[in-house]
Amino acid sequence: MEFSLLGPLVVRSDDRLLSIPHGKQRTLLAALLAHAGEVIPADELAELLWDGCPPLSARVTLQNYVKRLRQALGPLGQARLRTHRPGYLIDASADEVDLLRFGALCAAGHAAARQGDWDQAAAQLRTALALWRGQPFTGVPSELLALTEGPRLNEMRVDALETRIDADIHLGEHVPVIGELGRLVAAEPLRERPRALLMLALHRSGRGTEALAQYRDARRTLIRDLGLEPGPRLCQLHRQILAADPALDLARTGGMPPRAAVGTSPPERAGPWTAVAEHTAVVVPRQLPAAVAHFTGRQAETSALTRQLDQPAGASRAVTIWTVVGTAGIGKTALALYWSHRVANRFRDGQLYANLRGYGPRVTPATPGEVIRGFLGALGVPSAELPARLEAQAALYRSLLADRSMLVLLDNARDAEQVRPLLPGSAACVVVVTSRDQLTGLVVAEGAYPVSLGLLTEADAAELLTRRLGAARLSAEPEALRELIGLCARLPLALAVMAGRASGRPGVPLARIASELRAARLDALATGEPATDLRAVLSWSYGCLTPSAAAMFRTLGLSPSLDITPASAAAAAGVDPKQARAALIELTRAHLIEEQAPGRFALYGLLQAYATERAAAETAIPA
Repeated sequence: MEFSLLGPLVVRSDDRLLSIPHGKQRTLLAALLAHAGEVIPADELAELLWDGCPPLSARVTLQNYVKRLRQALGPLGQARLRTHRPGYLIDASADEVDLLRFGALCAAGHAAARQGDWDQAAAQLRTALALWRGQPFTGVPSELLALTEGPRLNEMRVDALETRIDADIHLGEHVPVIGELGRLVAAEPLRERPRALLMLALHRSGRGTEALAQYRDARRTLIRDLGLEPGPRLCQLHRQILAADPALDLARTGGMPPRAAVGTSPPERAGPWTAVAEHTAVVVPRQLPAAVAHFTGRQAETSALTRQLDQPAGASRAVTIWTVVGTAGIGKTALALYWSHRVANRFRDGQLYANLRGYGPRVTPATPGEVIRGFLGALGVPSAELPARLEAQAALYRSLLADRSMLVLLDNARDAEQVRPLLPGSAACVVVVTSRDQLTGLVVAEGAYPVSLGLLTEADAAELLTRRLGAARLSAEPEALRELIGLCARLPLALAVMAGRASGRPGVPLARIASELRAARLDALATGEPATDLRAVLSWSYGCLTPSAAAMFRTLGLSPSLDITPASAAAAAGVDPKQARAALIELTRAHLIEEQAPGRFALYGLLQAYATERAAAETAIPA
């Protein structure tokens, strides 16, 4: 069989073109072929099939798509698609999948270039590039798949093209590649390697004036777009051309001078930010805010974080990312800060912290550029040397963190898009992100480890109050203690507010405080400060909902006994089941309801009270 992904998706069996007409089946096949021979978990496939928004029936529907895809692959192909816990895999060799063959040919070509075998390098890479028929995954309706695989493949293609041209120049083919290099420079004006190759090819072709003009254009472009001078290799080549350095000329035997003299070889491409990174003073930032006093519980979560930190890096070069998610007031920031302070001494190069302001009172979320500029300042980069564009700032940030052991805490994120530019590239770094959003995109595309926080246990809730109020006071009123915990719904913020009220009224019995909370609920939890007022904190999540999800939330508030399923929610809200399902999924991601079992949701405690309050406030009363 033959599977082609580097362009429109094409499947052939015994030279016969197979039709895979259904879009979801095409996405499923492309996702499996991109990692042929590897098991892809069903949950990851569902995320790709439905672009991060899988329906409640995703697992069953996925099984049906697998069945139909097997049928579409025909006699030779259906046995290749195998079920293997926790998902599926497809058996296909590198010779059968153009994407895999491209990767193997590129690896062989780059290896030959490193050995100086330029004939072999040119041949392998030319064969690899010939496999491309257009944009990868054309005809595969998955934006998430294109986002996760497309940029990587395009970078591999440009790398292969640059190295193949480098090999041609080493072989004396400098004149034929000039036009090709001109097009590559026009398409990638900020990449220094193709510019250096073009300068060398022009110089060898007796067009030294044009080669120098290319350097001036490169310098002007880099300063305008990045605010930085060209890197040291491009500057060295410029000096060599000005001096008519004979090391740049082909020897009479047809060979090339040592690569160091030319500075255009593949493995070490210095970016235009190198000079800033190399001359920045070493600064060890310690930006973590103070940890929360009386932190209680969460032993399982903190142990999981620490165990992952203790794992050997292995062959992976990926940065470790944790997403700590949950509803408002559940204690995400408290957990992140508590754990970060416990392990801070493991990060010799310091800790960076930013409040991304994803949810807050009339506050605009922090932009990635704003956060990166703050991080660069903390790392010792003078403001006068900051690049002008966000892409260059992010590149400089990653360069400064390369090979540094650093903890980065990104608190209160709105969504994955806000976080991505802030991720370092170094495997020595660890990133912890807190959010009310589930940040599914980071889990799928960046391999983040999710930690979803639930309510405290009864024992942990009692321990929190004990630490704040003292064991003697609580042991004197065990019934009032249990009622207080129940009325606070074991929500850490509510428990902390009531502990603060009780500690300020040492002579008032806990039974009376519990009675006041039972009568006033959310009013009793008001503090006058938005950051600790539960009603205000919940309003920030509610305010981010789409109108349909907000209406569903209010509907659920008016139906306290509702057994929440898509069907019951649709009937209560007067919408079709598809709309109801989408609204329930959005509410779940915002952690305003909880999916207790597949297709079964719950709205309880203080969230129920807030939903009822919103329904009463926003439901129009006929005149």
